[in-house]
Amino acid sequence: MRDYELAYVVRSTIDEDGVTGVVEQVSQFVKSADGEVTSVDVWGRRALAYPIENHREGIYVVLQMKMPPTGLPQLERNLKLSEDIIRYLLVKVES
Repeated sequence: MRDYELAYVVRSTIDEDGVTGVVEQVSQFVKSADGEVTSVDVWGRRALAYPIENHREGIYVVLQMKMPPTGLPQLERNLKLSEDIIRYLLVKVES
């Protein structure tokens, strides 16, 4: 298993309970791909550098996880299909 960091932006029209639901949903995506979430950090609502799909602000979340590389395509597919996530960035953490 490798260490990864996933940063994603949630639509700004979602309330606090909705953000918690999205974080749980992404955690389930990771677990379904045989991974484990080590930490979640919600940065909160911030302005975007440029408009994305007519959104000028979003809720930033950073997730640390461990998972096998074979689960990445499934995870990325689920992130792309989620309507609540407008952008994401998945990087391998060098140890």
